[in-house]
Amino acid sequence: MKRLIFSILICAFAFGVKAQEMDALFVSMPDSNIPQLENAWRKDLIDLYKSGKEARLKNTMNGFSTLKKLTSDYLLLQATERSTIEMKLLPLVNNTNVICMVKTVNGPVADSQVDFFTTEWEPLAASDLFTPVSADWFMKEDADKNSTAFLDATSRLDMDLIQYSLSPDSLTLTATYTTPLYLSREDRKNVTPFIKESPKVYTWEKFHFK
Repeated sequence: MKRLIFSILICAFAFGVKAQEMDALFVSMPDSNIPQLENAWRKDLIDLYKSGKEARLKNTMNGFSTLKKLTSDYLLLQATERSTIEMKLLPLVNNTNVICMVKTVNGPVADSQVDFFTTEWEPLAASDLFTPVSADWFMKEDADKNSTAFLDATSRLDMDLIQYSLSPDSLTLTATYTTPLYLSREDRKNVTPFIKESPKVYTWEKFHFK
């Protein structure tokens, strides 16, 4: 962890500490991170959003991308009909920040990927900043995990689908277990009694989500 923070500070020193806001970071994002929208199109989306118009443009996948929310430290983009991108600036030290990016694909059930970058778009090791939640966390603690009903119902959960979402208003990351939504109505009914109703909520604490 100390090496991670040191690396970020070195990057900040090398490029100069700049109080970049989300609009500038969205424009400067490498095209490889968002192949649906070229640099100029991202700038056009921001201009449309700030003018109060619908920030919606045709993308390179013959669909449309819509900038749904933009603040100084948060962005929500409907990248394609079935995918979204969220970004949040997270404070570190000495006026530096890291970018948390959550890409979610609905195929048809929502599943997310969480990545981190410096404000110069250098990738950071996600494992240093965040521990993904396991499917076991969503099982109720008081469930009889040796019962036939539990074993039969949860045997249908043969993949881990988890949707992560960033808050526009706080330094939190919410994990929602979406695998049950992939099941048939009958299987979902059987497994629901064993699953927690509340999602897992992470809070950003100095240099990592906890």
